[in-house]
Amino acid sequence: MWIGWLEFDLLLGDVHSLKQKRSVVRPIVAELQRKFNVSAAETDSTGLHRRAGIGISVVSGEHGHLVDVLDAAERLVAARPEVELLSVRRGLSRSDD
Repeated sequence: MWIGWLEFDLLLGDVHSLKQKRSVVRPIVAELQRKFNVSAAETDSTGLHRRAGIGISVVSGEHGHLVDVLDAAERLVAARPEVELLSVRRGLSRSDD
């Protein structure tokens, strides 16, 4: 079994409140969950208006499938016009490591 995760550090556009921040972050999290069947959540910078951290995790029986899902999720977030992707951290491990 393969386990993979991504952590996105995002700079949000014209956001001036936590309510506006939620209106940007929630659709991204929901789209990641819907399109890729991953676990996703806002994980960092929860008290800051213009910064957000989103984490996702994936479990797969095949390494190649896991990498494909993580790559596609990264492309989806990077393509969102309302956010700037500052950095991405990635982790992969095998269950018998």
